[in-house]
Amino acid sequence: MQKELLEYTLRLGDNALILGQRLGEWCGYGPILEQDIALSNIALDQLGQARMLLQYAAKLKGEGFTEDKMAFFRDVYDYHNLLMVELPNGHWGNTLVRQFLFDTFNYFLYTQLLESKDDHIRSVAQKAIKEITYHAQWSAEWVIRLGDGTEESHQKVQDALDDLWQWTGEMFTMDEVETAMLEKGIGADLNLVKDQWHQKVAEILEVATLKKPDDEWMQEGGKQGEHTEYLGYVLAEMQHLPRMHPDVQW
Repeated sequence: MQKELLEYTLRLGDNALILGQRLGEWCGYGPILEQDIALSNIALDQLGQARMLLQYAAKLKGEGFTEDKMAFFRDVYDYHNLLMVELPNGHWGNTLVRQFLFDTFNYFLYTQLLESKDDHIRSVAQKAIKEITYHAQWSAEWVIRLGDGTEESHQKVQDALDDLWQWTGEMFTMDEVETAMLEKGIGADLNLVKDQWHQKVAEILEVATLKKPDDEWMQEGGKQGEHTEYLGYVLAEMQHLPRMHPDVQW
């Protein structure tokens, strides 16, 4: 039970941490100042959620672990985030489509976690749900704006959607950890999340005049610690300073 709870907490925390790191790469590079700031604020929201979850993971881990050790001194195969959040940002349309697909999933996931029997996970969900709701609304509005915009923006967003779709199936995989947490009343029913996600995504894509890709073979493995080459580069940048000066006091 303790082992499954730790990994489940890391899955939630690592999603927020790695996506926050990716979104932070946009700081200073957004297409207009307002959206540059908006995306930077979303990145900070993700990092705030990651902190709460990694604090709890460190407590579950024991052995003198802290949130900083969980973030900066784990290697690639010790991370349990979804593969999609570690992918390179690409252009603005790529980032927005990825954000929309993840945010919609995250909203329905955390809606269920509001009723978690684990006090800490429930508390994190209660604190984060307002932010997550805004994220989902913001990214959906941008997908509609770009999808139903110019011919060029429509095509770029459709291409991004086609490319990213293969990474969405992993979000709903009910493996042993997810099943154990659901049975204990701690985690979410990802089968229900999947149905809600597909319905909402279909609604937004219709308004955005975008075509939903076919559900074919899906990429998986991130939740179990099997990652793309990209995560190593993210961690190398994120962990460089703490590993170079492990005992530094700020």
